[in-house]
Amino acid sequence: MHSDSFLRGSGACPSRRALLRAAFGLGMAGAAGLATRAHAADLKLGQPAPPLVLHTLDGRSIATRDLLGQVVIATFWATWCVPCREELPLLSAYAAQHASQGLQVLGFSLDDPANLPKVRTVAATLSFPVGLLGSPWVPVYGRIWKLPVSFVIDRAGRLADNGWDDDPPTWTAQRLHSVVDPLLARGG
Repeated sequence: MHSDSFLRGSGACPSRRALLRAAFGLGMAGAAGLATRAHAADLKLGQPAPPLVLHTLDGRSIATRDLLGQVVIATFWATWCVPCREELPLLSAYAAQHASQGLQVLGFSLDDPANLPKVRTVAATLSFPVGLLGSPWVPVYGRIWKLPVSFVIDRAGRLADNGWDDDPPTWTAQRLHSVVDPLLARGG
């Protein structure tokens, strides 16, 4: 017997139905969490970084595969994320200071299109291109569920820093110097 007809035929009370729906919903949420961890487990330091394409606010498309020879920081943020808003000026200054050494930062905003004016206001203060992500699901990187989170790709296109493993996930000057400076020093 199908579960819906079982519930209807059994005279189950609404609270039992609600409990069953809640249990099913928790199961789905748990499965989504496992899927996120499974994708994140596919990210291997030193292996080719999964491709990303930033569709910028000014209509350009920037693919990480086209940035071979540069060090790339892909950062995921949102206007409503306080730690993101605190991190962005530091990351912007660092990007501007190291652009001539081959650093490219790509800013993926998780804001929805209704917040585009806010995103544009923030983007106008940054030295790197910004675009709306469009979906919190990014192939292989998984569901972007904690913010900010960033991934670093070396000059050869390999994953050099996995943001899912970073604790805390926000950039600091010290962390930028320890993670990114050595990659820039290797030249291109």
